[in-house]
Amino acid sequence: MILYPAIDLFEGKAVRLEKGDYARMTVYDTDPVTRAKRIRDDGATYLHMVDLEGARSGSPANLRTVEQIARLGLFTELGGGIRDMDTVRRCLDLGVSRVILGTAAAENGDFLQEALDRFGACIAVGADIRDGSIAVRGWEQKSAWTADAFFAHLTELGVRTVICTDISRDGMLAGSNHALYEELNRLPLDLIASGGVSGLEDLEALRSLGMAGAILGKAYYSGAVTIPDALRTCSQR
Repeated sequence: MILYPAIDLFEGKAVRLEKGDYARMTVYDTDPVTRAKRIRDDGATYLHMVDLEGARSGSPANLRTVEQIARLGLFTELGGGIRDMDTVRRCLDLGVSRVILGTAAAENGDFLQEALDRFGACIAVGADIRDGSIAVRGWEQKSAWTADAFFAHLTELGVRTVICTDISRDGMLAGSNHALYEELNRLPLDLIASGGVSGLEDLEALRSLGMAGAILGKAYYSGAVTIPDALRTCSQR
């Protein structure tokens, strides 16, 4: 299972939200580039980034920082406000390895299909679940999709990689929703679990479920989990 340490960007800083609430934001680092170097030096080779301003406004606002991080040699995936083909292309040109389509994927199936046709494995979808529905626009609105219907739709389109977040657990150190991921992992998708990882036991459980990856956020920033320990847990057979 691949470990994806997370850097969420807001006004050029590395932050974490609680349950996607912008009013419950904690700044963990004023220098995300140095933080990314530290993550790399601790042995990580993958990185998950979200432009929180972009997720809410519809246009990425931290691309200068994103470019600096993307040039560090890590496999970087980026979500947040990527809602047209020009932005997809721009992010990839900056060195981002894979872009994550969230709101755009839920609201514009034709755009998602075009992005998949043009960029293939460089496209992932973010499926952010709140109360059984897919949330959009920085998790502040509910889409017309139920989670079950959305995952069926993604499977039909041939999406390969999906980052699935249980919003109710995100940033809460409450433990991952193992039952949700066990059910979803029956689908022909590479699923990356996001939200609630509280310790090595969570990572071990997700690995045992056969998840393709897991995102490590607040547990890392709070000191509950170190990158080296998390990497060892994810790589156990």
